[in-house]
Amino acid sequence: MKKTFRIAASTALAALAITLSAIPVSAQDGGHAATDTMLNEQVKAYDWVRPQADYVRRTVMVPMRDGKKLYTVIVYRKGVKDAPILLSRTPYNADKATSRNRSQRIEEILPVMDAEFVNDGYIRVYQDVRGLDGSEGDYVMNRPLRGPLNPTKVDHATDAYDTIDWLVKNVKESNGRVGITGSSYLGFTSLMALIDPHPALKAAVPQSPMVDGWMGDDWFHNGAFRTFAFDYDLGQTVKKGGGAVPKGTGDEYSAYLAAGSAADYARAYGLMDLPVVRKVLEHPSYDAWWQGQAVDKLLANRKLTVPTMLVVGQWDQEDSYGAPAVYQALEKQDANNDMVSLVIGPWRHSQVNYEARELGPLKWEGDTGLQFRTRYMKPFLDCHLKTDAPKCDTPPVLTYAMGDNRWDVSQRWPAGNYTPLYLGSGFGLSWTKPSEGSDSYVSDPAKPVPMLPRPVHMQGEEWRTWLVHDQRFVDGRPDVLSYTTGVLDKPVHIMGAPRVDLRAATSGRDSDFVVKLIDVYPQENSADPTMAGYQLGIGIEIFRGRYVNGFSSPAPLEPGKTYAFTWSLPNANHVFLPGHRIMVQVQSSLFPLYDRNPQSWVPSIMEARPGDYVKATETIHWGGDAASAIWLPIAP
Repeated sequence: MKKTFRIAASTALAALAITLSAIPVSAQDGGHAATDTMLNEQVKAYDWVRPQADYVRRTVMVPMRDGKKLYTVIVYRKGVKDAPILLSRTPYNADKATSRNRSQRIEEILPVMDAEFVNDGYIRVYQDVRGLDGSEGDYVMNRPLRGPLNPTKVDHATDAYDTIDWLVKNVKESNGRVGITGSSYLGFTSLMALIDPHPALKAAVPQSPMVDGWMGDDWFHNGAFRTFAFDYDLGQTVKKGGGAVPKGTGDEYSAYLAAGSAADYARAYGLMDLPVVRKVLEHPSYDAWWQGQAVDKLLANRKLTVPTMLVVGQWDQEDSYGAPAVYQALEKQDANNDMVSLVIGPWRHSQVNYEARELGPLKWEGDTGLQFRTRYMKPFLDCHLKTDAPKCDTPPVLTYAMGDNRWDVSQRWPAGNYTPLYLGSGFGLSWTKPSEGSDSYVSDPAKPVPMLPRPVHMQGEEWRTWLVHDQRFVDGRPDVLSYTTGVLDKPVHIMGAPRVDLRAATSGRDSDFVVKLIDVYPQENSADPTMAGYQLGIGIEIFRGRYVNGFSSPAPLEPGKTYAFTWSLPNANHVFLPGHRIMVQVQSSLFPLYDRNPQSWVPSIMEARPGDYVKATETIHWGGDAASAIWLPIAP
């Protein structure tokens, strides 16, 4: 019995030893085996850039002069040397900009516009601006230049300088030459880098830059407040819970109308907690706070030392003002016509950086964004940034002629001669001044003219293309006047910013006026039936009446008095073709893009109360000594 037991025991022990030998040691000693169901399966990090990647992607914290460090991503194809650097300083997350598809191919991880550059040996750098995403410090929307509006010693000019200084000293693959580019806010940071620039900054391509938020970019246009800025403010300045204002997905026309004034809307949705909203509401007029931030004015007071190519879209729905304003401010310094150039493409906001074959119903001859980047932008940067630089041959002005669908090169801008097209009797337009007369309409703040057919949504494709929407949806409204030429028998080619000279009176104490320059397509258009009878906006812009005597000095209007309201429409290169007609529409609201004018006198329209909103009769005079006209820059 004992012998049998010993044999059985030894056999069992052997079997146990074999079983244990099959179990990983880590499991035997309490380690983390895959069979341990209580294992914490989170790991600290994963490097998605694998050894087989055809590029190097480095992240660094670049020190600034005040000790703060800014998160910076450096990307370049493996093997590059003696390479130029192309920098963008962004509030929209440098990590996201450089990990588009998390691919192992460099063209796939970067924005579309970068492919031409990194495929030719450029080093691409994206940096989070101070206080956002990975960067240290405090974030201030469009941080002003150090001085009266910024008591600190740092701004976007110093941050750009310190960043460039670090890059040329620490990126051994570079040739020590840096260019800067970017659109919208990135266009603003590109322009700020031109103020006291680093010696290594050799070229700049600011695109649709935010230049003057009151005169004609994001927050106001000629004194009228742009309500879509609330969504941007909430998304840009709130760390948690930001994004679009939580008003639901319904008709924004109804939402803004129900809220009342801009300040009432801000209070209803808790936006007064945002410092940037409070600042804007506290400065409804063009005071020193706005003027001191205007980048065109800042640059005009300094000598331009960096060759600069300014870019904007003809139908830029956000920042149509900035690039042409900077061009006008700097062109007077450019004696040889080779330091500053202007580009106007057939684009919406920032479309230059994407595929740009069409805009809404409009179609171009190929990808105009790619055409610009390969034929003009890259050669401009090459000639200033490459070690063995090719000769520069940059057009002083490059614009796309809508209608003829071609690129035009000009020596100056505007390139046309201003000629008046007069409003006249029978809602006509003529090249000769008509006899004196007038037309009237009633503007009712309770029923403002919509910017788009309702329901209105100021986001997505509707927002991107609203400027080219068919204007027939308001033509015929009793509060919209439409003046039209006869059918054109020859082309009318404009190259510049049309100027409005509107002679008008109101029965109220204040009023807005909106003027639209429109290309009316033939009623029969077999080549493209979708465009038959189409009323295409070429330029749409507003003017707030209280500023008729100066943007910094609002004053009530005298009821019944005729005033000369003058302002400019956005810049355009457009050919009104034979068989088309030219139309000018006049109205007193463009809602909800612009807040409603109460048409009574209030010190700040932002704070108007419900009882302040009143109907007013608007009278448009034409002919004689009060001849309303739109002055068209007609190309020779």
